[in-house]
Amino acid sequence: MSTSTATKPWQRVGMRSIGGTTSLQMEPPPLPPDVCPTCRGAGYMVADVPYGHPRFAELIACACKQTEQQQRRQGRLEQLSNLAEVRSLTFDAFNPDVPGVRKAYLRAREFAQQPQGWLLLFGSYGAGKTHLAAAVANAVLARGTQVLFTVVPDLLDHLRATYGPTSEVGYDEHFEVVRTVPLLVLDDLGTESATAWAREKLYQIVNHRYNLALPTIITSNRALEHLDQRIVSRMHQHAFAGEILRIAATDYRRAGRDERPA
Repeated sequence: MSTSTATKPWQRVGMRSIGGTTSLQMEPPPLPPDVCPTCRGAGYMVADVPYGHPRFAELIACACKQTEQQQRRQGRLEQLSNLAEVRSLTFDAFNPDVPGVRKAYLRAREFAQQPQGWLLLFGSYGAGKTHLAAAVANAVLARGTQVLFTVVPDLLDHLRATYGPTSEVGYDEHFEVVRTVPLLVLDDLGTESATAWAREKLYQIVNHRYNLALPTIITSNRALEHLDQRIVSRMHQHAFAGEILRIAATDYRRAGRDERPA
Protein backbone atom coordinates (compact mmCIF):
# COMPACT_ATOMS: atom_id res chain seq x y z
CA MET A 1 0.00 0.00 0.00
CA SER A 2 1.40 3.41 -0.98
CA THR A 3 0.22 6.90 -0.14
CA SER A 4 1.61 10.18 -1.39
CA THR A 5 3.52 12.28 1.10
CA ALA A 6 3.95 15.36 -1.08
CA THR A 7 2.13 17.49 1.49
CA LYS A 8 3.86 15.90 4.50
CA PRO A 9 7.42 17.19 4.94
CA TRP A 10 7.98 14.99 8.00
CA GLN A 11 7.27 11.36 8.73
CA ARG A 12 7.66 9.08 11.71
CA VAL A 13 10.96 7.44 12.48
CA GLY A 14 10.86 3.91 11.09
CA MET A 15 8.73 4.69 8.02
CA ARG A 16 10.51 4.29 4.68
CA SER A 17 10.24 6.80 1.83
CA ILE A 18 10.93 5.51 -1.68
CA GLY A 19 10.51 7.64 -4.78
CA GLY A 20 8.27 10.18 -3.10
CA THR A 21 5.98 7.57 -1.52
CA THR A 22 5.89 6.09 1.93
CA SER A 23 5.79 2.32 2.05
CA LEU A 24 3.84 0.58 4.78
CA GLN A 25 3.91 -3.15 5.08
CA MET A 26 0.83 -3.41 7.23
CA GLU A 27 -1.60 -1.35 9.24
CA PRO A 28 0.19 -0.28 12.42
CA PRO A 29 -1.16 -1.83 15.62
CA PRO A 30 -3.29 0.35 17.92
CA LEU A 31 -1.30 2.45 20.36
CA PRO A 32 -1.56 2.43 24.12
CA PRO A 33 -3.23 5.62 25.38
CA ASP A 34 0.03 6.97 26.84
CA VAL A 35 1.96 6.75 23.53
CA CYS A 36 2.16 9.77 21.22
CA PRO A 37 0.13 9.04 18.05
CA THR A 38 2.28 11.36 15.92
CA CYS A 39 5.66 9.69 16.37
CA ARG A 40 4.25 6.42 17.83
CA GLY A 41 6.63 6.68 20.76
CA ALA A 42 9.81 7.26 18.77
CA GLY A 43 10.11 10.83 19.97
CA TYR A 44 11.49 12.14 16.68
CA MET A 45 10.47 12.66 13.05
CA VAL A 46 12.65 12.37 9.95
CA ALA A 47 12.65 14.58 6.88
CA ASP A 48 10.58 12.98 4.12
CA VAL A 49 13.04 13.77 1.32
CA PRO A 50 14.82 11.56 -1.23
CA TYR A 51 18.27 10.09 -0.71
CA GLY A 52 20.97 12.67 -1.41
CA HIS A 53 18.88 15.61 -0.23
CA PRO A 54 20.75 17.80 2.34
CA ARG A 55 18.05 17.05 4.90
CA PHE A 56 17.93 13.31 4.23
CA ALA A 57 17.76 11.38 7.54
CA GLU A 58 17.60 14.64 9.53
CA LEU A 59 15.83 14.21 12.86
CA ILE A 60 13.45 16.70 14.40
CA ALA A 61 12.00 16.33 17.86
CA CYS A 62 8.30 15.50 17.91
CA ALA A 63 6.03 17.86 19.83
CA CYS A 64 5.80 15.26 22.60
CA LYS A 65 9.58 15.18 22.91
CA GLN A 66 9.76 18.98 22.93
CA THR A 67 7.17 19.05 25.69
CA GLU A 68 9.16 16.46 27.63
CA GLN A 69 12.34 18.49 27.23
CA GLN A 70 10.55 21.66 28.33
CA GLN A 71 9.16 19.89 31.39
CA ARG A 72 12.61 18.65 32.34
CA ARG A 73 14.05 22.16 32.01
CA GLN A 74 11.18 23.65 34.00
CA GLY A 75 11.59 21.00 36.67
CA ARG A 76 15.31 21.77 36.88
CA LEU A 77 14.58 25.49 37.22
CA GLU A 78 12.02 24.94 39.96
CA GLN A 79 14.36 22.64 41.85
CA LEU A 80 17.18 25.11 41.44
CA SER A 81 15.13 28.11 42.57
CA ASN A 82 13.17 26.43 45.36
CA LEU A 83 10.03 28.00 43.93
CA ALA A 84 8.00 25.16 45.41
CA GLU A 85 8.80 26.51 48.87
CA VAL A 86 7.13 29.85 48.09
CA ARG A 87 4.15 28.61 46.08
CA SER A 88 1.81 29.82 48.83
CA LEU A 89 3.13 33.40 48.49
CA THR A 90 0.61 34.71 45.97
CA PHE A 91 -1.15 38.02 45.43
CA ASP A 92 -4.34 36.52 46.86
CA ALA A 93 -2.47 35.72 50.06
CA PHE A 94 -1.04 39.24 50.32
CA ASN A 95 -2.83 41.92 52.35
CA PRO A 96 -2.44 45.24 50.52
CA ASP A 97 -4.20 47.10 53.35
CA VAL A 98 -1.26 46.79 55.70
CA PRO A 99 0.13 50.33 56.06
CA GLY A 100 3.12 51.03 53.82
CA VAL A 101 2.76 48.22 51.25
CA ARG A 102 0.06 49.30 48.78
CA LYS A 103 2.30 51.15 46.32
CA ALA A 104 4.70 48.19 46.06
CA TYR A 105 1.75 45.78 45.83
CA LEU A 106 0.19 47.65 42.90
CA ARG A 107 3.52 47.96 41.08
CA ALA A 108 4.22 44.25 41.60
CA ARG A 109 0.83 43.30 40.14
CA GLU A 110 1.49 45.56 37.16
CA PHE A 111 4.92 43.99 36.66
CA ALA A 112 3.45 40.48 36.85
CA GLN A 113 1.07 41.27 33.99
CA GLN A 114 3.86 42.54 31.73
CA PRO A 115 7.37 41.85 33.06
CA GLN A 116 9.65 44.51 31.61
CA GLY A 117 12.77 46.08 33.04
CA TRP A 118 13.47 45.62 36.73
CA LEU A 119 11.33 45.59 39.85
CA LEU A 120 13.39 46.75 42.85
CA LEU A 121 11.92 46.14 46.32
CA PHE A 122 13.75 47.49 49.34
CA GLY A 123 12.67 47.51 52.96
CA SER A 124 13.37 46.20 56.43
CA TYR A 125 13.22 42.56 57.45
CA GLY A 126 9.65 41.24 57.30
CA ALA A 127 8.30 44.12 55.20
CA GLY A 128 6.74 41.83 52.55
CA LYS A 129 9.42 42.11 49.86
CA THR A 130 9.88 38.38 49.39
CA HIS A 131 6.13 37.77 49.37
CA LEU A 132 5.61 40.27 46.55
CA ALA A 133 8.57 38.96 44.56
CA ALA A 134 7.32 35.39 44.94
CA ALA A 135 3.78 36.44 44.00
CA VAL A 136 5.10 37.88 40.74
CA ALA A 137 7.14 34.74 40.08
CA ASN A 138 4.17 32.46 40.72
CA ALA A 139 1.88 34.52 38.48
CA VAL A 140 4.38 34.61 35.62
CA LEU A 141 5.17 30.90 35.94
CA ALA A 142 1.45 30.08 35.84
CA ARG A 143 1.31 31.63 32.36
CA GLY A 144 4.04 29.30 31.14
CA THR A 145 7.05 31.64 31.34
CA GLN A 146 10.19 30.23 32.89
CA VAL A 147 11.13 31.80 36.20
CA LEU A 148 14.11 31.44 38.49
CA PHE A 149 13.48 32.51 42.08
CA THR A 150 16.57 32.31 44.22
CA VAL A 151 17.93 33.67 47.46
CA VAL A 152 21.27 35.26 46.60
CA PRO A 153 23.44 33.36 49.14
CA ASP A 154 21.85 30.09 47.98
CA LEU A 155 22.52 30.96 44.36
CA LEU A 156 26.21 31.52 45.07
CA ASP A 157 26.38 28.25 47.03
CA HIS A 158 24.89 26.41 44.04
CA LEU A 159 27.41 27.99 41.70
CA ARG A 160 30.29 27.00 43.96
CA ALA A 161 28.94 23.45 44.20
CA THR A 162 29.13 23.02 40.42
CA TYR A 163 32.91 23.03 40.70
CA GLY A 164 32.75 19.78 42.66
CA PRO A 165 33.46 16.43 40.97
CA THR A 166 30.06 15.01 41.97
CA SER A 167 28.00 17.88 40.55
CA GLU A 168 25.43 16.73 37.97
CA VAL A 169 25.25 20.23 36.45
CA GLY A 170 28.29 22.05 35.11
CA TYR A 171 29.13 25.58 36.16
CA ASP A 172 28.74 27.01 32.65
CA GLU A 173 25.28 25.48 32.22
CA HIS A 174 24.07 26.68 35.61
CA PHE A 175 25.50 30.16 35.19
CA GLU A 176 23.98 30.51 31.71
CA VAL A 177 20.52 29.58 33.02
CA VAL A 178 20.76 32.28 35.70
CA ARG A 179 21.95 34.90 33.23
CA THR A 180 19.34 34.20 30.55
CA VAL A 181 16.18 32.89 32.25
CA PRO A 182 13.17 34.99 31.09
CA LEU A 183 12.44 36.20 34.63
CA LEU A 184 15.04 36.17 37.41
CA VAL A 185 14.22 36.95 41.04
CA LEU A 186 17.23 37.73 43.24
CA ASP A 187 15.96 37.70 46.81
CA ASP A 188 17.95 39.21 49.71
CA LEU A 189 20.71 40.89 47.74
CA GLY A 190 23.41 42.05 50.14
CA THR A 191 23.16 39.13 52.55
CA GLU A 192 25.79 37.10 50.68
CA SER A 193 29.42 36.81 51.74
CA ALA A 194 31.27 39.88 50.53
CA THR A 195 34.07 37.99 48.79
CA ALA A 196 35.63 39.18 45.56
CA TRP A 197 34.36 36.03 43.81
CA ALA A 198 30.77 36.58 45.02
CA ARG A 199 30.78 40.24 44.03
CA GLU A 200 32.14 39.44 40.58
CA LYS A 201 29.63 36.65 39.89
CA LEU A 202 26.69 38.81 40.95
CA TYR A 203 27.88 41.72 38.88
CA GLN A 204 28.31 39.50 35.81
CA ILE A 205 24.74 38.24 36.23
CA VAL A 206 23.22 41.67 36.82
CA ASN A 207 25.24 43.37 34.09
CA HIS A 208 24.36 40.70 31.51
CA ARG A 209 20.66 41.02 32.27
CA TYR A 210 20.93 44.80 32.21
CA ASN A 211 22.62 44.79 28.80
CA LEU A 212 20.01 42.43 27.35
CA ALA A 213 17.08 44.18 29.12
CA LEU A 214 15.95 40.91 30.72
CA PRO A 215 13.19 41.21 33.35
CA THR A 216 14.66 40.98 36.84
CA ILE A 217 13.36 41.42 40.39
CA ILE A 218 15.74 42.33 43.19
CA THR A 219 14.86 42.52 46.89
CA SER A 220 17.12 43.76 49.65
CA ASN A 221 17.03 45.04 53.21
CA ARG A 222 20.42 46.70 52.91
CA ALA A 223 21.14 50.38 52.39
CA LEU A 224 22.37 51.17 48.88
CA GLU A 225 25.79 52.25 50.15
CA HIS A 226 26.35 48.72 51.46
CA LEU A 227 25.81 47.09 48.06
CA ASP A 228 28.21 46.71 45.15
CA GLN A 229 28.16 50.18 43.61
CA ARG A 230 28.45 48.73 40.11
CA ILE A 231 25.07 47.04 40.67
CA VAL A 232 23.64 50.16 42.32
CA SER A 233 24.60 52.19 39.25
CA ARG A 234 22.46 49.86 37.14
CA MET A 235 19.55 50.32 39.54
CA HIS A 236 19.69 54.07 39.05
CA GLN A 237 19.18 53.80 35.30
CA HIS A 238 15.59 54.99 35.60
CA ALA A 239 14.72 54.50 31.95
CA PHE A 240 15.22 50.77 32.47
CA ALA A 241 14.83 49.96 36.15
CA GLY A 242 12.40 52.66 37.22
CA GLU A 243 12.22 53.71 40.83
CA ILE A 244 13.49 51.76 43.81
CA LEU A 245 10.35 50.91 45.78
CA ARG A 246 10.94 51.28 49.51
CA ILE A 247 8.36 49.36 51.52
CA ALA A 248 7.64 51.24 54.72
CA ALA A 249 5.91 48.40 56.59
CA THR A 250 8.02 47.47 59.61
CA ASP A 251 6.65 43.94 60.00
CA TYR A 252 4.26 42.98 57.22
CA ARG A 253 4.17 39.31 58.17
CA ARG A 254 2.78 39.99 61.64
CA ALA A 255 0.47 42.79 60.48
CA GLY A 256 -0.78 40.70 57.58
CA ARG A 257 -1.82 37.91 59.94
CA ASP A 258 -3.44 40.25 62.44
CA GLU A 259 -5.34 42.42 59.94
CA ARG A 260 -6.47 39.96 57.30
CA PRO A 261 -10.18 39.12 57.62
CA ALA A 262 -10.90 35.54 58.56
